[in-house]
Amino acid sequence: MSEPEDVPFVHPEGICESTNVGGGTRVWAFAHVLPAARIGRDCNICDHVFVENDVMVGDRVTVKCGVQLWDGIHLEDDVFVGPNVTFSNDPFPRSKARPARFAATHVRTGASIGANATILPGAEIGSLAMVGAGAVVTRSVPPRAIVIGNPARIVGYVQADGSRQDPVPELATGQATGEPKVEELPVRGVTLHHLPAFEDMRGALSVGNVGSDLPFQPQRYFLVHSVPSIEVRGEHAHRACHQFLVCTHGACSVVVDDGRSSVEIRLSRPSLGIYMPPMTWAVQYKYTADAVLMVLASHAYDPEDYIRTYGAFLAEAQ
Repeated sequence: MSEPEDVPFVHPEGICESTNVGGGTRVWAFAHVLPAARIGRDCNICDHVFVENDVMVGDRVTVKCGVQLWDGIHLEDDVFVGPNVTFSNDPFPRSKARPARFAATHVRTGASIGANATILPGAEIGSLAMVGAGAVVTRSVPPRAIVIGNPARIVGYVQADGSRQDPVPELATGQATGEPKVEELPVRGVTLHHLPAFEDMRGALSVGNVGSDLPFQPQRYFLVHSVPSIEVRGEHAHRACHQFLVCTHGACSVVVDDGRSSVEIRLSRPSLGIYMPPMTWAVQYKYTADAVLMVLASHAYDPEDYIRTYGAFLAEAQ
């Protein structure tokens, strides 16, 4: 007979000492849950999982075989932890030398961690992020980022709904000509601009006109350059500021997101620009070594205009 959905199931060969386990959760053979651990509803705690005391697990979480959740590990709702993932909670461990408090590691809502990945102490895995199998995560992973390797590096992003984000093919962005062209993207208010470009034996020139090609009056510009290719820039939104991005040399990728839809664009020539209205979450990454990104802004710098966490952005974007 199956267990009622309002109570947890514990396999006869499993040990669950905690009374704070939600209904529908299943603790399978040879798993061991210590008394102070908190586990939500409809979770799947598979064989040979160990859950220490200062551990919080949300609802609908899957923890596959061979995982240890040590003190300080917090898994939010809908997280997937693959087989033999290794968490650590002490950056400088010594035998019989227990720290006053272990480093906290947070895995945010909807994130997935592939088999045999290693998560170092204090890292945060952002919402909907995906950590590849065998990756070694040495620092926090942004929301929706896909990371692989040792040390883990960002190789892509997923859509706002959690599906894989495929970059817009460069050929789909067309070729530069003497005539401007504007493409609407599936992200609210964001447009891709093919600026007029001219080339002859004297060199090349691209141009944009304020008021037509550029849909706002710039008050500020800044240049981003000398970025190591593994580094990520942006990761914020603006409440009031409009921006226009052009990679004047080299190339970089831009991910834009309105909270419902997202798209990735490769800026690979100075005649291609992207306009971002306020309340657009933006990330820039995959810089070439020679990349120079020019950003035109409608407002002077104002720290109060920035939304710096993806969760806060989603709350304001609704």
